[in-house]
Amino acid sequence: MKILIAGGAGYIGSHCVRLLELSGHHPVVVDNLVFGHRGAVGAGIPFYEADLGDVERMTDLLARERVEAVMHFAAFAYVGESVHRPLKYYLNNVAATLHLLEAMQRAGVKRFVFSSTCATFGIVESLPIVESLPQKPINPYGQTKLDVEIALRALCAAEGFSAAAFRYFNAAGAAEDGSIGEDHDPESHLIPLAIGAAQGKRPPLRVFGLDYPTPDGTCLRDYVHVDDLARAHIAALPLLETPGRFVDYNLGTGTPTSVFEVIGAVESVTGLKVPWEPGDRREGDPPALYADSEKARRELGWVPVHTGIRSIVETAWNWHKSHPEGYGGVPTAG
Repeated sequence: MKILIAGGAGYIGSHCVRLLELSGHHPVVVDNLVFGHRGAVGAGIPFYEADLGDVERMTDLLARERVEAVMHFAAFAYVGESVHRPLKYYLNNVAATLHLLEAMQRAGVKRFVFSSTCATFGIVESLPIVESLPQKPINPYGQTKLDVEIALRALCAAEGFSAAAFRYFNAAGAAEDGSIGEDHDPESHLIPLAIGAAQGKRPPLRVFGLDYPTPDGTCLRDYVHVDDLARAHIAALPLLETPGRFVDYNLGTGTPTSVFEVIGAVESVTGLKVPWEPGDRREGDPPALYADSEKARRELGWVPVHTGIRSIVETAWNWHKSHPEGYGGVPTAG
């Protein structure tokens, strides 16, 4: 299929582009490069630097490239920033997405895969998190993702769209061949922060909260490999052949991993010590979050390849070791 990847120069989007091409599909990338990296998009893949809110240009692009489906990864995703700058998040995450959907409607493209988040659930009353739990976001970031999910349900019911929404847990790792990886500015993800601290490139890692009711006192999270996320998106494409269909899936390994366990894995894989210092709990951080992904396993045949934190950290370390400056430097051998 010819598939438009919105945000295809970003972290998760670029990994999906890579696997789509390896699977025999034909990705086309659109990205405004606010957070994405042109170097994350492979040579020979059509690339357009554009904003999703430009309905006329997006309509023309969809028609000219004869796009058959859209995968949407473009969003602002800093939870704390969303609390202090909610309008920025509503304009980008909701309004721009609605403009993209309008362009799709004009161009006659009605298959859509949406990058959502477990943040749509807010503070849950039971674990693991299943799709049927109430969605009650506690920050604007999670709310904007839920708002798009609601809009997609309405479009599927009334306009004949078909859509899949994937609620990620903690995306982590890098491409298994080491070609692309994680390069955020600012960086907020635990594994690259721990690796950077171990390399002496970042300050000591701040561990937020040591008194949670968990085995070692630190938060438990569900780390899912970025390539496994991409595989789920590809597996959903056949389901979108049916007009009016909306499906939603939680994507995680189902294995909770503590902050100290991540630090231990980084130290074991790199052979370096991770300096860290204690910090206060962050407001809104629950003790544990992990997924029940049985629905994705049952309906998509999706089974994560990377099921342990060490395997995920190994791919991240391969990327950081061979790309010491991220996409801003020249890859080194080894």
